[in-house]
Amino acid sequence: MFLYDLETPAILLDLDIAENNLRRYQQSCTQNNKALWPMVKTHKSTALLKKQMDMGAEGFLCGTIDECEMAVKAGAKKVMYAYPTANEKNIQRIVALAKKADIIIRLDHIAVAGLLQKEAEKQQAFLYYSIIVDMNFHRFGIAPEKVTDFAKEMKAFANLKFFGISTHPGQIYGCTTQQEREAVSRLECETMANVASDLKNAGFSDFYVTSGSTPTFALTVAHPSIQIYHPGNYIYHDAIQIALGSAKEEDCSLSVLTTIISHPSEDTFLCDAGAKCLGLDQGAHGNTAINGYGIVKGHPEVTVFGLSEEVGKLKVHGSTTLSIGDKIEIIPNHACSASNLTNWLVGVRNQSVIEQIAVDVRGNSKKK
Repeated sequence: MFLYDLETPAILLDLDIAENNLRRYQQSCTQNNKALWPMVKTHKSTALLKKQMDMGAEGFLCGTIDECEMAVKAGAKKVMYAYPTANEKNIQRIVALAKKADIIIRLDHIAVAGLLQKEAEKQQAFLYYSIIVDMNFHRFGIAPEKVTDFAKEMKAFANLKFFGISTHPGQIYGCTTQQEREAVSRLECETMANVASDLKNAGFSDFYVTSGSTPTFALTVAHPSIQIYHPGNYIYHDAIQIALGSAKEEDCSLSVLTTIISHPSEDTFLCDAGAKCLGLDQGAHGNTAINGYGIVKGHPEVTVFGLSEEVGKLKVHGSTTLSIGDKIEIIPNHACSASNLTNWLVGVRNQSVIEQIAVDVRGNSKKK
């Protein structure tokens, strides 16, 4: 089927672009003797995880326990859960999973460790843990100068084994200049190098430093301080990545196919893709470089200036060739959110529909 014969709206994945993105990042890690453990919450898809694994991903970072379970079921041997958990049922699930693969959970508080230890003893299981380091992002994490003392406290938990230290340079998403992005990347490397040095001086050895984001990846992958990288968005890229300078339009594999359905005024069109396809994200941490709600491919004169639930509002600056009935592709601001809004991605190559790809780990899989 030809791409433009599809019903709209449809969320597309250009397989050639996606595979090229995966290949480039994997090759960069291999060339720099680094391990690539992609963030699964970007795509939430078994099929895409397997594609990453086939290309050389050695492990995975997951944003939900559903994703952790999917990764293990798909054959992953090393799975890191990105966040602490203090819910009894969640802890039971994550500990049970540790009997099937190496499960690493990120921690930043001794109380969470106590809860995990209690359940691990009960199930006669062992978990690995990575200490979250706060590199001035102030979301999760322990201040760098306090990490060594925390690691010493953690020795009290016999069923929890030290894996390493982790961070996330989330403030990169608020940057608007290359100088700002380089400064965040330097902070990422320097912070983790200093904490690793403190730990080694205190007698800790054989641990990993894990970090990374798509926009800092190219700026940090050659630095010796980090061994494992966790980019997620790199499989898709999006308008935010373009604004950050970490991708170009031709690197964006995910787009929303939509039809022009109305022309209410001379400079305004409406299309049949709204917030429930594109999302309302304009940068989770605030970024003035984001303009509107996506990029209309091939039409730089058009801005997506508003969204209702099922309708997009397009503003024309100057003249355009668009008319009612035309189909256009919009690169969303945040591809991770757009992917999470559909059950299926339409896989295409050379404008031909090749396959449907299930987004099969979205939502909550556990019925109460």
